[in-house]
Amino acid sequence: MEWAGVVTLLLVICVSCHLLISSKRKRLHKGRLPPGPTPLPLIGNFLQIKSGETLKSLLKVTFQNVCLNTKIVPEVKRLFLLQLHEKYGPVFTVYLGTRPVLVLCGHQAVKEGLIDKAEEFSGRTTKPTLERVVEGHGVCFSNGERWKQLRRFSVTVLKSFGMGKKSIEERIQEEAQFLLEEFRKTKGKPLEPTYVLGRAVSNIICSIVFGERFDYENEEFQALMRLVHNFFWEMSTTWSQLYDMFPTFLKYFPGPHTRVYDIVSDALRFIAKRVQKNQETLDSNFPRDFIDCFLIQMEKEKGNPLSEFNFKNLEMTIFTLFFAGTETVSSTLRFGFLFLMKYPEVQARVHEEIDRVIGHNRIPNSEDRRQMPYTDAVIHEIQRFGDLAPMGLAHMVTSDTEFRGYFIPKGMEVCPVLSSVLHDPTMFKNPNAFNPENFLDENGCFKKNDAFVPFSSGKRICLGESLARVELFLFFTTILQSFQLKPLVPPEDLDPTPLENGFINVPPIYHLSVIPR
Repeated sequence: MEWAGVVTLLLVICVSCHLLISSKRKRLHKGRLPPGPTPLPLIGNFLQIKSGETLKSLLKVTFQNVCLNTKIVPEVKRLFLLQLHEKYGPVFTVYLGTRPVLVLCGHQAVKEGLIDKAEEFSGRTTKPTLERVVEGHGVCFSNGERWKQLRRFSVTVLKSFGMGKKSIEERIQEEAQFLLEEFRKTKGKPLEPTYVLGRAVSNIICSIVFGERFDYENEEFQALMRLVHNFFWEMSTTWSQLYDMFPTFLKYFPGPHTRVYDIVSDALRFIAKRVQKNQETLDSNFPRDFIDCFLIQMEKEKGNPLSEFNFKNLEMTIFTLFFAGTETVSSTLRFGFLFLMKYPEVQARVHEEIDRVIGHNRIPNSEDRRQMPYTDAVIHEIQRFGDLAPMGLAHMVTSDTEFRGYFIPKGMEVCPVLSSVLHDPTMFKNPNAFNPENFLDENGCFKKNDAFVPFSSGKRICLGESLARVELFLFFTTILQSFQLKPLVPPEDLDPTPLENGFINVPPIYHLSVIPR
C-alpha cells in the first residue's frame, strides 16, 4: 500500500480522537511548552517529518546551502528539524504520534539543558523498539536510584580495571597487533573492513566484560558480531522509527518492526550463558571481569531490599557495554578510513607525525597523544564529522521545570540534537567541511572545543568515553604506523554518505587496500 494511502487511512480512523488529543495537550500545559508545528490528531507531526527522515527534517534550513554542494555531510535525516530550528528557534516542541518531545538544537541550547540543568534533564526514556525487552533495566536505560547505583558501580569497575593482569591500554595494544596481522594477510588485496574492525574492537570490551578475547574465526564470536551489526542496522531503519512513533498501534501487529526484539533476545541468551559460566567458577578473591565484579556485589547486597544488583540489571548492563562498545568505535574507525582516503594530504600529515614522534620500532601508547596534536585533531574531526549518533539518546525531564521561560512537565521526552552541536557555525569556522584545523590553534597545538559532544554531555554522558578515546588513538596510530590506506577509486569519488540515518549513522560499505609502509 502506498504511504499516501496509509496516511489517509490513519487520518480517517483518528479524526474522532481529536478532542482527546486536544485535552491531553492542555493537561501538558501546552500554552507554556516551547512553540512548534501544529500536530494532527494521533499522528502528530508525522506528515512534516516524513518517516525515516527525522534528523534530516530537523536540520534542513541551516545546512541546506552547503548540503547542495557536497556529499560529505550526510544528506539523509537533516531537513525538517533545522527547518523548525530556523522558524521556532533552538528550543521547540514536536509530536511523535501523540508524544510531545522537547527538541534542543545548537551548542548553547544543548548546554543549557544537559549541563546547566543537568539534574532536571538527567532522566532517560527508552525507545519503544527496546522497551519490551529492556523494561527500564541496565545502566543505560534506567532512572532514579537504579541508574545511580549502576552508573556509580560501572564507572568504578571500568576505571580500576586491570586487577593484577593487563591494563586496558595493554589489552588494546595487544588486540591492535592481531588486527595488523589480519591486514598483513591481505597482501595489499582489497578488503571490506566492517567485520575485521568490528571484531578487533569487540574483543576489547569482551576482555573487560567476559574476561577473554575471541579468535576472529570463532563461530560463536562471529554470530555475536552479526547480532551487533544487525541490531544497529534495524534500529536505524524506517520500520523501527515508525514503531517508535506509533507503538500503541504497531505493537499489536507482526512485521519488520519486531526484529529488534528478536536480536536483543538472542544477545541476552548469550549473555545469560556467560553469567552462568562465571557463577560456576567464581572466586570472590580474584574477580576476572565485569561479570565477576557484579556477581560479587550481588552477594554483598543480597540482604539489602533496595539493592539494584540483580541478574536483570547485570544482563542489560552487559548488553549496553558490549553493543555500544563494539559498534561506536568500529563505525568511527570505518568513517575515519574513508576520510583519510578522501583527503590523502591529511593521511600524509598523520604518517609524518607518527614517524617523527613514535617511529617504526615501538608500539604506540596513549602518552604519545600529548606530542601528536595533529593526529589528535584528526581523530576529533573524524568523530565530529562522522556524526555517529546524530540525535543522541533521548533524555527525560525528572521534575517539572522552567526552561528558557517555558514550562517543561515531568516525564517529557527531550531530544538533544547532537548533530546540530557538532555542526554549530558559532563554534566551528566551517562546520560542514572536514577540517582538522577545527581542533588546532594558530600555533598548531591541540585546541579543545566545548561543542565536541559525540559522547553527549551532562550526567548521561557516555559511560565508555575514556575507553573509546584510548581505543581510537591506539588503533588509528598503530594501523597508520604500519600501513597506508588506499582507495580503489579516485579520492574525489569516495562518498561517505551513511547507509542508514536513524538511531546511528551507519557507515557505507566500501573496499580499500592496506599497503605496508
